[in-house]
Amino acid sequence: MTIQNPEKLKRSQHNLADQMAQLIPFKALLPNPNLIATVPTRSLYTYSEEERQESLDLHPSSFLHVLYPDYGQGPRKKGIARYKSIRQKLLDFKDRGFFIPDEKANFYVYTLTFDDQSYSGIIAGVSTADYDKDIIKKHEDTLQRRVALFTKYLEHVQFNAEPVLLTYPDNPSISNWISKIKSKTPYASFHGADGGSHSLWLVSEKEMQLELKDLFSSIPAIYIADGHHRSASSALYTHAMQQENPGFSGLEPFNNFMGYLIPESELQISEFNRLVKDLHGHSPESFMDALSTAFQIEEASYPKMEKEKNTIGMYLDRTWYILRPERDHDFTHDPVESLDPQILFTKILDPILGIKDLRKDQRISYLYGKNSLAQIEEEVNSGNFAVGFGLAPIRMSEIKAVADAGKVMPPKSTYIEPKLLSGLTIYEY
Repeated sequence: MTIQNPEKLKRSQHNLADQMAQLIPFKALLPNPNLIATVPTRSLYTYSEEERQESLDLHPSSFLHVLYPDYGQGPRKKGIARYKSIRQKLLDFKDRGFFIPDEKANFYVYTLTFDDQSYSGIIAGVSTADYDKDIIKKHEDTLQRRVALFTKYLEHVQFNAEPVLLTYPDNPSISNWISKIKSKTPYASFHGADGGSHSLWLVSEKEMQLELKDLFSSIPAIYIADGHHRSASSALYTHAMQQENPGFSGLEPFNNFMGYLIPESELQISEFNRLVKDLHGHSPESFMDALSTAFQIEEASYPKMEKEKNTIGMYLDRTWYILRPERDHDFTHDPVESLDPQILFTKILDPILGIKDLRKDQRISYLYGKNSLAQIEEEVNSGNFAVGFGLAPIRMSEIKAVADAGKVMPPKSTYIEPKLLSGLTIYEY
């Protein structure tokens, strides 16, 4: 599948919709209600090999069997052969009644709860034309190799199994609409493979669908919270399919991809902290001298140390420090340059520690923020790393400022929850 002149395609889509966020109902494949506790899976990267094998062995209806279609049948297929096997396995799951196709195009209200944190949002089709026109806004860079790989995957499997996590400004009217749906009997409620409690409602009534579309007509933009590569590959797939179908109407499923939309206030944004293997030839003393030219430095202590914006925690030589940029740092002229991960990169990691590529340099590692300051101490004290840095979580307003400016954030700036199940709703192309 090749793409020719995608900019021309983008221009041809310009009049498909007004400049507003579009939500599109779709006919999902849904797990059989009698099997819904065992069909959806966690994201693949969260499984250890032992957990994955146990789930595959114990649950023949687990969606993992679709993602690992040749499990127990010898060497694992690769590339296009594997993608075709995944597609065939999904069709097999439909034939066996593990998935049931919806007869009507629906919206879906979905609630998931972990401990005392609950999320409620809407699963819907969202338009790749909106993605192209920056109504669906991005804040992360994408790797061309990964986008091309995911696009090839979509070409052969022809479905989305996990929605892109999207967010919109809090809106009381949309919240009331969701509450009205949640007052009804759900399609299913279950305890999921991720340890959370999940409930799913189907919204097939035309008046409720039209009401939701009308409510979103006042939302000028929605933001990708998690799933930038999947969004980019879906857009690329759309362009390719439109070239193969020059008479397309705009109503075909390939014009959209699946999203889960929740209000901004429900997103949980955590930081990624950093560990660096060595001091790039510095002694601890010369490293501190180099830092003192750009930062005010004071000793601190963990766990009492509070993380604040525009401060960087540092653990070096069994001591915690707080680094505050000198007053000459301009925090206002650029939404990226004012981010703490970028300050850390431009003032410490690059010029002092010699780390030029945050994605590829093997000397740097990242720790998801929750409870990771204690891990930083352990790793540095053990000698596995020379220094660790703790950052404050980035705020949603900062993410939006970066996206609105058409810029991208440094790699590993945010860890955003909720993390969604795969195989709860399937969007077929």
